[in-house]
Amino acid sequence: MNALNQMNELKSRMSQAIIGQTDVIDRLVIGLLANGNLLIEGLPGLAKTRAVKAMAKNLDSSFSRIQFTPDLLPSDVTGTEVFQQTEQGGTFRFDPGPIFANIVLADEINRAPAKVQAALLEAMEERQVTVSGTTHKMEPLFIVMATQNPIEQEGTYPLPEAQMDRFLMHVQITYPPVEDEVEVIRLVRGEEVAASNSTAPKRADPIPQEAVFTARAEIGQIHVSDAMDRYMADLVQATRTPKKLSDDLARWIEVGASPRASLALDKCGRAHAWMNQRDYVDPADIRAIAPDVFRHRITLSFEAQGMGKSADDVVTEMLSLVALP
Repeated sequence: MNALNQMNELKSRMSQAIIGQTDVIDRLVIGLLANGNLLIEGLPGLAKTRAVKAMAKNLDSSFSRIQFTPDLLPSDVTGTEVFQQTEQGGTFRFDPGPIFANIVLADEINRAPAKVQAALLEAMEERQVTVSGTTHKMEPLFIVMATQNPIEQEGTYPLPEAQMDRFLMHVQITYPPVEDEVEVIRLVRGEEVAASNSTAPKRADPIPQEAVFTARAEIGQIHVSDAMDRYMADLVQATRTPKKLSDDLARWIEVGASPRASLALDKCGRAHAWMNQRDYVDPADIRAIAPDVFRHRITLSFEAQGMGKSADDVVTEMLSLVALP
């Protein structure tokens, strides 16, 4: 089984646990293949945590869940130096924290104070953690998937714009249609029956990590034309100089996207093309992932917020105005 088939198998297994959220599953897999961190946002009970767990369960990987709370300390995330008495005398050894896993679920990341959120930054960006002057490298397969609730603000610490920018994509989960909700009821009921049944079928072998690394190598060979490079740069530039496109965009956008947006479009665009069995990036690939890339990188003006405009509305308008290659 080649890498593409294995990734499609991973998506298929995840879809058995997550009903009606095919777009979310696609974005999680794209984030995994693009070697980036994801911010997953949705109302309570929409399977944010379940989606990440479904990926970890079906992939040969170590999984760690960190429940962010206001009293959490940075050392609770990264680990700490512990004094240990030995025959040779006292010494300090490093006790790794839950950040040292292949897939890290930072649950309700906005419930912890800034110093704890910042403890993730070095791991997310540099793939390493420094404690007491010693640097500890992360595993080759390492991804942080953070969740947050978009409406509950009491007792939360909103992520700063600079930290939001470090997430490759901002994935939104919405309510499922009624037909899918019926299937969710049946799915959970079946899982409860299976859990109490000692003769439940054996779980299939997890997808090996090597499939992810093979896929990343193949994605690195995806062709991106000069015209597509310019198209991605034009989209990012449009968020910085919206006046050149329309007066509406100029009123709606307060701060444009950083160069990380260009890099994210490139990485995610190539992963999207590979998942669709193409060896080149098409404008459709960029347009498909553009909302997830720009959603958390555009700062809306007060006027836009007063008009009820969302970042997705602004991105949609921008995509309609920037010329295709």
